[in-house]
Amino acid sequence: AYLIYTSGSTGTPKGALIRHRGVANLATAEIQMFDARPGDRVLQFASLGFDASVWEIFLALLSGATLCLAARDALLPGPDMVRLLRDEGITHATLPPSVLAALPDAELPDLRVLIAAGEACTSDLVERWGAGRRFFNAYGPSETTACATAGLCHPGGGKPDIGHPIANLRVLLLGPDLLPVPFGATGELCVAGEGLARGYQDRPALTAERFIPSPWPAAPGERLYRTGDV
Repeated sequence: AYLIYTSGSTGTPKGALIRHRGVANLATAEIQMFDARPGDRVLQFASLGFDASVWEIFLALLSGATLCLAARDALLPGPDMVRLLRDEGITHATLPPSVLAALPDAELPDLRVLIAAGEACTSDLVERWGAGRRFFNAYGPSETTACATAGLCHPGGGKPDIGHPIANLRVLLLGPDLLPVPFGATGELCVAGEGLARGYQDRPALTAERFIPSPWPAAPGERLYRTGDV
């Protein structure tokens, strides 16, 4: 479907080969989860060099909603961005927590779905921006087709977690021996399912290291992506 470069936790760029079935699964899952429909207006915040742009594009265009593009200056957190969200009647926006933290408080009655992604979300942001709308915290490396998990957050609900796996994905917490860790223990977050990339462009050794046969397959031939996140 597409090739996108990501540095991940290593800082070294590598091209992730994303499959059509992963994109189709993502689009179907997010449209259902965020209740996107004709008449909605989705903000295109991410640049095309980031996989979040795929998330925004397909959420809008495959649900019959409008994809709203804006000048880069209007997307800097401040009064201009608030004006953009209000004047364009944006109903769905995916923003990094650092942008939400810097965005002035404002009444945005049309914004009914707000997704925090790309960075750790805080309870303060949920308190500020979660009232009167559905506020999600989402997580996903590029290698899982932009999103692996998402969860609905509520003001007063405490520290946001990363939610649950989206449709047709599984998440496992494994130790160095690739065995599930006990409840409360620290483990590596590993992802299986339809969203996994094919691998890395021209990086067979790295592909074999990060995309492994699942030791706990839900289906024959299932692979597991080792995110490196704990």
